[in-house]
Amino acid sequence: MESANPEKIDYSFLPKEKFRGDDYLCQWNGFWFRQPFLEAAHQVLNRYKPLPTDTVLASYPKTGTTWLKALLYSIINRSSRDSILTNHPHMLVPTLEIQLYGPKTGSFDSFAGTANSSARILATHLPYQVISGTVNSTDCRVVYITRNPKDTLVSSWHFYPKSKEVKDPWSLEDAVEKFCNGVDNCGPYYDHVLGYWKESLERPNKVFFITYEELKSDTKTHVKRLAEFLGCPFDGSGKEEDVLDEIVSCCSFEKMSTYEANKSDDGHVGWLKFPLSSFFRQGGTGDHKNYLTPEMINRVDKITAEKFHGSGFMYGI
Repeated sequence: MESANPEKIDYSFLPKEKFRGDDYLCQWNGFWFRQPFLEAAHQVLNRYKPLPTDTVLASYPKTGTTWLKALLYSIINRSSRDSILTNHPHMLVPTLEIQLYGPKTGSFDSFAGTANSSARILATHLPYQVISGTVNSTDCRVVYITRNPKDTLVSSWHFYPKSKEVKDPWSLEDAVEKFCNGVDNCGPYYDHVLGYWKESLERPNKVFFITYEELKSDTKTHVKRLAEFLGCPFDGSGKEEDVLDEIVSCCSFEKMSTYEANKSDDGHVGWLKFPLSSFFRQGGTGDHKNYLTPEMINRVDKITAEKFHGSGFMYGI
């Protein structure tokens, strides 16, 4: 395996696989990435110097990132939590390799959630196996969210055709094939999940691991757990309980999908050419049952059982 932080990446020698349309993925350090993403990831590894006060939200794409961005911002910035009403979560919590590094990206001070803040919240889709050296270089905290692999697959299938760059249709059969073979942006999914899962077992005081389904089933309880992990617990007073209830309500999918900042079809996130509205589709659990055939479900479940076997994390079956 190549070093996760090389001086230079020679893309011509990397294995390549067709993703969708004319889009190709490059394999690097055992994972597959779109070339613009890989170029930006290289910059992250060489230039991002986390502060001990940073919180890094890590996730595989389409696993609940946008929702958790809103929650984390509101937990840490309670006095300005109303910002979630007028700013897209991606403008409050920028993604390192999409908005801060890479082509046509911004700076830390250009985002509402990081400007003049001593407690920055940043996001990444990079696998732990790739970014571990960076996040372990300080005492920064990492919060990782994952989601049922079948719902993740279906959410990705709906999401990628919304790009302003690629208009070719993407069959569900092809999406399933790519996902199951691990040829997915930042994939394989299972290796991505297990990297952060294992680290959360070894360093539970620094890596918080949660599933989308847990957060969805009892948001209030897990928001309290997150606040404790982040060092800003709710004190149990009536006033704090009201704030907690307000955060849970304002950050719900039902509320966030109605905010004007999240309904725009014009803006986009960093170098990704996806409209801001594309990050809010359904927000539920079990949506894969509406799309995947029994054969597809059985195939993903079999792979899930094989990949997660022996990890102590049996999930998504």
